[in-house]
Amino acid sequence: MTAIAYRTADVDGVTVFYREAGPSDAPTLLLLHGFPSASHMFRDLIPLLADRFHLVAPDLPGFGRSDMPARDGFGYTFEHLTDVIDGLTGRLGLDRFALYVFDYGAPVGFRLATRHPSRITAIVSQNGNAYEAGLSDAWAPVQAYWKDPSAANRDAIRPLLAPQTTVWQYTHGVPDPACVSPDGYELDNHYLSRTGADEIQLDLFADYATNVALYPTFQEYFRTSRPPLLAVWGRNDPFFLPAGAEAFRADLPDADVRLVDTGHFALETHAEPIATAIRGFFATDP
Repeated sequence: MTAIAYRTADVDGVTVFYREAGPSDAPTLLLLHGFPSASHMFRDLIPLLADRFHLVAPDLPGFGRSDMPARDGFGYTFEHLTDVIDGLTGRLGLDRFALYVFDYGAPVGFRLATRHPSRITAIVSQNGNAYEAGLSDAWAPVQAYWKDPSAANRDAIRPLLAPQTTVWQYTHGVPDPACVSPDGYELDNHYLSRTGADEIQLDLFADYATNVALYPTFQEYFRTSRPPLLAVWGRNDPFFLPAGAEAFRADLPDADVRLVDTGHFALETHAEPIATAIRGFFATDP
């Protein structure tokens, strides 16, 4: 059995929950989750990698078991989320690590990488986008809100927070939805149902525009720092298209790009092949 520790750390007054496993002297892999999930999305992957890596999987502020500070005292922006994760890596003494980025975890991880390029040993992007080519038409209502942050446009994207939408995110594009455990989406819906969580998530939808604006900066980082990169992507993702995975090769010609026959939450059905891909990718330390 894999020993997984469930810990918290104080980062500038914010309590950050994180999962930790594997030998402390092994190469570190920082696992960054996406919307509307938390570190529990890595519950199947962590045991498959813990003999090879030191794994750290935090919950972002406002997600999972980390603090959810009130909006009037904590700005819910991706830059601020990155500040907290940056602070966590400092608290834990992580001065060299690889990134596993998914969905919201991608802009947080890529912002972290542009701040500290020498700290990043490699990147695994699982449906973690950095190119406009990867954005599907499903982003249209959110993009309309970016252009006109009116109350009407804010309300128009509230259905993205509905319980049935979370279930759809987990099951869309999965060849056999019966293979998707309800544990993940039920827990996500529990966290989304907390008082104030809806407004926090709408704030982050609005701020996602800043990530798209930073895509050229992320791409410049890829070209100049040339981190080894594995893109392992659910090909049926309704939000981030396979073109987003293929686009990494424009800036990182040696990128290892693999598409798997599943949807957005690829780990729900493909944790084992993704773990195998990661093991092969890190067969020799970068």
